[in-house]
Order: sequence, then C-alpha cells, then structure tokens
Amino acid sequence: MGRTSDARERLVAAGTELFSERAYSSVGVAELAARAGVQKGSFYYFFPSKEALALAVIDAHWVWQRGEWSAILARPGTALERLRGIFDATAEMQTSALRGSGAVTGCLFGNLALEVSSMNPSIQKRLQEIFEEQVQIIAEHLTAAVDDGEIELVDPRLAAKSIVAQLEGLVLFAKLFNDPSELDALWGNSLRLIGIASPAGQSAAL
Repeated sequence: MGRTSDARERLVAAGTELFSERAYSSVGVAELAARAGVQKGSFYYFFPSKEALALAVIDAHWVWQRGEWSAILARPGTALERLRGIFDATAEMQTSALRGSGAVTGCLFGNLALEVSSMNPSIQKRLQEIFEEQVQIIAEHLTAAVDDGEIELVDPRLAAKSIVAQLEGLVLFAKLFNDPSELDALWGNSLRLIGIASPAGQSAAL
C-alpha cells in the first residue's frame, strides 16, 4: 500500500484536486489512486466507492472552509467588515487558482451540486446541509449587524440565503468566463441585498 499512515488523507487530497479540476464523472478510481500514490486496490481499503470518497472530500473541504470563515469572522471590526472579508477571501482564492493553474476552479460544492447532486441523494443531502450551514453563519452575522445598528433588516435569514446564492452564482460566472473579475460585483450586490442603497459609499466607509 505504501505510506499507509497517510494514504487515506492523500486520497482525499487527490479527490479534492481532481474534482476541482475536472467533471466528477470524468474522474476514475484508477486516476484517483495514481494521483494519491497508492495502488488501485488500496483505494477500496479506505473507500467502498468513488461516491464515498466524494463525501469525504466534501466533508474535509467544509472543515477547511468553515475554519477559514470562522477565522475571518473572529477578526476585529464591524459585522459588515467581517462579512466582506469572506467575499474578499473567495475572490482571492479564485485569483490564486488562475495564477497557479491557468483556470478559475469555481466552488467545489457548487460544481458538485450542479453535476452530481440530482443523481446522487447522499451527495445532494450533504451539500444541502453545508449550504444551510453557510446561510446560518451569514444570517447570524447579519443579525449582529442589525443588533449593532449597522443595518435595518426584517429577515436576516432570507437575506443570507440570497447572499449565499449570489456568491455561488458569481463564482460560477468566474469559472465560466475564467475571469475572477466577475467577483468584483460581489460586495456591492450583497449590500443591495441587505437594503443599502449606495454600495460605493458604503464600500468606501468600510
């Protein structure tokens, strides 16, 4: 098997890379094993199927992303300043992908939701749970902004869902056009979604 102690982690890392680079359906077990540096037979020691690996990849990626979001949202500043940090980090991730590989990779969760979730109930359910968690995180910080008097908002959860949806949509556009500048509108759009009529002025203030 070779380097057994970290073989599972290397398979998850290989899955993250390959599912980000290409369509899920085009990636096979043999390629996943080769990228991870393990024998194909060893793949099945850790995962009974490609679906099982995909679920592990999704979980690992969310642990990482949630940690990134938590660190950003723990920074000093107002609730809106911290929320903007999430959007800035998203844009930088896509810009870094373009610099490193020549292609905007998009969102792993969004890519899998578009391609796989309608055909795979287990992946669909897990992605639904993660997007619900994202909405809840944003909603909590919008509520904090309301409590601090930064904004007036009747339904923070509905606004949070709209923000997550437009975040995913603009990341999809960035991937489609291979252009991270599609994300330049992210913050202004989010401000409009929470009822701030002058995004330029608010951005300058932040």
